[in-house]
Amino acid sequence: MIDDLDLGFDEPERGEKGRHRRSFRKRNGGSGGGGRGKTFLALLMALVLLGGIGGGAFYGFDRIQNYFVTPDYDGAGSGEITVEIKNGALIADMADALVAADVVKSQKAFIEAAEANSRSKNIQPGTYKLRKQMSGESAVTAMLDLKNKIVNGLTIPEGRTAKNIYKLLSEKTKIPAKEFEAAAKDPEGLGIPDWWFTRGDGKKIAKSVEGFLYPDTYEIPPKATAESILKLMVDNFLTVTEEMKFADRVQKERGGVSPYEALIVASLAQAEAGNKDDLGKVARVAYNRVYGEFNCNCLEMDVTVNYYLESIGKPTKSSKQMTAAELDDQKNPYNRKLRGLVPTPINNPGKQALEGAMAPPTGKWLYFVAIDKQGHSEFAETYEQHQRNEAKAREAGII
Repeated sequence: MIDDLDLGFDEPERGEKGRHRRSFRKRNGGSGGGGRGKTFLALLMALVLLGGIGGGAFYGFDRIQNYFVTPDYDGAGSGEITVEIKNGALIADMADALVAADVVKSQKAFIEAAEANSRSKNIQPGTYKLRKQMSGESAVTAMLDLKNKIVNGLTIPEGRTAKNIYKLLSEKTKIPAKEFEAAAKDPEGLGIPDWWFTRGDGKKIAKSVEGFLYPDTYEIPPKATAESILKLMVDNFLTVTEEMKFADRVQKERGGVSPYEALIVASLAQAEAGNKDDLGKVARVAYNRVYGEFNCNCLEMDVTVNYYLESIGKPTKSSKQMTAAELDDQKNPYNRKLRGLVPTPINNPGKQALEGAMAPPTGKWLYFVAIDKQGHSEFAETYEQHQRNEAKAREAGII
């Protein structure tokens, strides 16, 4: 009788091309061809009985069969479809995206094919041209072929202003810069949490995407919009700062400075430091000037004036070219002599500038000046020391 057979199933055993071979056995022992033959006979009898029960049983058997046999399409598929694989996607995430686009029949089909191909670890984030209803193996092979990857990369350098970034993006995507400007008017709609716009110095908040457009190399999807591209950059910023624990460390270690204020300092350091080695020291100078014993508790940095000039459509200038009226324009909210930090970041800083603002080196420096052609600066605690450093810079032909 069938009740006496008490069928069981072995664990999957890896076979060719990443598929699973499964064997059937009796629970009460037995091995070799005899046991397999009896099991096959039992299955045959079960099929006969299921046939007698009716079509509903066939449906149930089909579902059971799918458990043991990986649902998969045959061949290389047909037609064409684009699929985006996002940054940080694992093999299972890739499989989900492919199933959703009907490229592969099941997540399992792609995962097994990827496990069977040692090169699958080389599959990168990006947008791929694939076909519908491909076998898992064909999909893996296609994604490893670089000709199927749609390359539309754009590098955003560190320290660029939002306005400058819109121009770069517009040139690459042909999306008008005005559309990026329009999308940027709603920072929270782009994914920036409201808590980021908090200041500990009591100054009024000016919500802006400035500072949140993380500098990196981005692959722009073919049908991207201005909003989706800015969201991509903001999301990257949030991911990087979360990994750094930027907000947590600033709140714990910077003595009442908010993460937003530290982001402003990072942008100042990015603009002022001529060499990455000095990013942390320049951040320390900014903190010392605004929160320390500097004569006016102001920044006294010409880069803030240039940010304002760019924002109103005027050309930026070197310190020597700036007039007294431009340096101390009372209508300029980024005036270098205003007490405290400026209203917003003045550019979009990179990771090293963020690290410098998050954990600057200890020092009482209030002044700095570049002293060599590599952009290294000398830092000073007093104005007299600073004047000596300026003399070095003049001797080197830097100023």
